[in-house]
Amino acid sequence: MPGPAAPDLARVARLVRQAALQEILPRAQDPNARLKADGTWVTDADLAMQRRVQHDLAALWPHIPLLGEEMPVELQTRLMAAEAADPEGPGLWVLDPLDGTSNFAAGLPVFGPSLAWLQGGLVRLGVVFDVMRDELFSAALGRGASLNGQPLPTPATQVPLAKAIACVDFKRLPAPLAARLATRPPYSSQRSIGSVALDWCWLAAGRFHLYLHGSQGLWDYAAGGLVLAEAGGHSRSLNGSPVFNNTLDKRSAVAAGDAALFAQWAAWLAA
Repeated sequence: MPGPAAPDLARVARLVRQAALQEILPRAQDPNARLKADGTWVTDADLAMQRRVQHDLAALWPHIPLLGEEMPVELQTRLMAAEAADPEGPGLWVLDPLDGTSNFAAGLPVFGPSLAWLQGGLVRLGVVFDVMRDELFSAALGRGASLNGQPLPTPATQVPLAKAIACVDFKRLPAPLAARLATRPPYSSQRSIGSVALDWCWLAAGRFHLYLHGSQGLWDYAAGGLVLAEAGGHSRSLNGSPVFNNTLDKRSAVAAGDAALFAQWAAWLAA
């Protein structure tokens, strides 16, 4: 007998968008933000979105467990270990129900859910939804990336490093590197939008030329990293290894949409 059906990207994307419009958007005017034990923010929307997506995914693919950012660390660890130990298994959903929670709590309109399907040690599907712009980024391994259903190839750029726009999160970088970037930046200007998942997707869409982040969680980068890769972009960690390593370890990220620019950026950072 054939095994359970694998997730369908279009169906997953519709599920995430509908859930976000019903669970996140109506709560934007009254986020009810509070601090968690680890010092990060959580809102009613984070919790409602995680419950909703877990319920909806289980109704369609009950054989695939879900790891959510708002779950206890012990449960996250067990779920990740089970996925890593069973490469032939059904895989694992990895969800950030609301990436950019601090933006959401402050009223900055840059936030949204990020959902990835891991299976066999690879990120197979990724969906990131920019709630306020109604922009749905999605990708399937080996089948390209899209924005609202339209193919999303990362545009090659003739912009030299000195004229590039960089998306940089200074807070989590090693202090010497942050100081070097602040005083002698190799690029023209710098942004930070407060949502790791959308960082990756906006880079894939050509809205930044360069990217640098010192420490991000699996639920932050898994889906967006696949979107960038499938759009033709390039990334690695600061130590030169792949960003995704099929663990819950925090990971740094160096990225660019253009191959030549990525080589220049990586070389400057390594100097």
